[in-house]
Amino acid sequence: MSGKLYLVPTPIGNLEDMTFRAIRVLKEADLILAEDTRTSAPLLKHFDIHQKVFAHHQHNEHQSTNEIIRFLKEGKNIALISDAGTPAISDPGFYLVREALKNEIAVECLPGATAFVPALVNSGFPTDRFCFEGFLPVKKGRQTRYKTLATEERTIILYESPHRLLKTLDEMATYFGAERQISVSRELTKMFEETVRGTVTEVKTYFETHPLKGEFVICVGPL
Repeated sequence: MSGKLYLVPTPIGNLEDMTFRAIRVLKEADLILAEDTRTSAPLLKHFDIHQKVFAHHQHNEHQSTNEIIRFLKEGKNIALISDAGTPAISDPGFYLVREALKNEIAVECLPGATAFVPALVNSGFPTDRFCFEGFLPVKKGRQTRYKTLATEERTIILYESPHRLLKTLDEMATYFGAERQISVSRELTKMFEETVRGTVTEVKTYFETHPLKGEFVICVGPL
């Protein structure tokens, strides 16, 4: 019988968010696929997990997937983790899941940490209907995406890196309006967790004089 592919969420900052089930699955897996083995090593060591770990990231996932599928068909159980959060959510994993399902291999995703849910709940914006966009295109298609989102009536959720945050807020003022209400969260679950709420202009003014560290989650209030 074929093995099973497990998608295992890992903490986005606070190690106490690792679940008992996630630890058990990783310890029982025949091998672990990690986005960056150097990043995952301290986590696995902390929870006394000693399985073999192989790199599986956006630069090699198409090349390595065939071999992973072969291992699964041989009956091996494989666990996929990303550097932080739930695999396949703005991280590698989608392609491998799709190919596993094409080959009639069982796939199981454990519930666990992901950045956009606490950011959305903390924002105070409606949570019954929302639009998750992840990272916007860096260049090609970015303007088109903004124009599409400008008429979106649901709460919008975006991920952004520190070095592009201020530029993104400038673009939001252009396409969404400077008075649009937003909420920006950073360092979620960590010691210096912070959420800043206000208009696009107010939030940009704040971050012009405060640290731009950690990954950012931007929630844009509905029209």
